Amino acid sequence: MKKLILLLIASFLLTVKQASAQQDAQFSQYMFNGIYINPAYAGYKEVLNLHSFYRTQWTGINGAPKSISLAVDAIANNGNVGLALQVASDKLGAQSNLNVYANYAYRIRMNNDGSSRLAFGLGVGMAQLGIDGAMLNPNDPEPFQPVGVQSTIVPDARAGVYFANDRVYAGFSADNLIATFINIDRFAFIPQPRPHYYLTAGALVPLSEDFQLKPSFLLKDDRGGPTSLDVNVFLMIRDLVWIGGSYRTGVKLYNKNYLQRDLSSRNSAVAAIQIFPSSSVRIGYGYDFSVGPLQGYSGGTHEISIAYAFSRPNFRMATPRVF
Repeated sequence: MKKLILLLIASFLLTVKQASAQQDAQFSQYMFNGIYINPAYAGYKEVLNLHSFYRTQWTGINGAPKSISLAVDAIANNGNVGLALQVASDKLGAQSNLNVYANYAYRIRMNNDGSSRLAFGLGVGMAQLGIDGAMLNPNDPEPFQPVGVQSTIVPDARAGVYFANDRVYAGFSADNLIATFINIDRFAFIPQPRPHYYLTAGALVPLSEDFQLKPSFLLKDDRGGPTSLDVNVFLMIRDLVWIGGSYRTGVKLYNKNYLQRDLSSRNSAVAAIQIFPSSSVRIGYGYDFSVGPLQGYSGGTHEISIAYAFSRPNFRMATPRVF
């Protein structure tokens, strides 16, 4: 059965070029560091902040996605500027991507103390796109199918806007803004990058002195594959632990005639926990349960995140900074 799934993944890689589509890496704990989906998030925590993700998806399936990301961000110009550097590596079967972005955010004060800000962000960098032809083993090989590694490097950019105050946040962003226009047809089996659009919002709702509720959502679309919706709810206990989960499903925002008609909208449910061993350290773990067609084939998805914040002397990070 594992060989069958690997062939299905290989078939996906061979057909995705025809649709000129490519999905960005998926993270289930993105709501705890929005820099991965929005450059305008840079500097939001207002301290030097290191953050990393490791995600192994669909365990037990050969060729399943594996993703690693690292980001560092900080503020400059009295908090009016946010700066971030992020590196992400993603591998799915024979396909591999490496992305590096330098991000800049201009943060506009919306009140006197700066706790409410509207930020505009821009990220520039490069994407290394590759495919290993030796891992493709279709029943009917395509003409000129590569037998080795094909790889190319293309410039790229991303942009976004982000608003946050003590109780609510919202953001909109898009990536692959340059890479989508770079002609990579000479690499016939490397999927052409397409812009991905992210709309997210959430709130922090105090329930008592020790408990706070954090509902949020993320809507993701690339105008090639199905639109994805994440609905998340987390409970914070005494500023020490976040515990909660998410449900990810496909939604139909507009007509996509090119999609297979019998695609399941069900995707996964997520259980996650975030622990704060100290005021500077955060450790997170998420487990995705497949509830769609992969249910019964996959052993689930594991995701680990670790963050360290270098707080300034006499600086106390306000609770909203956990967004």
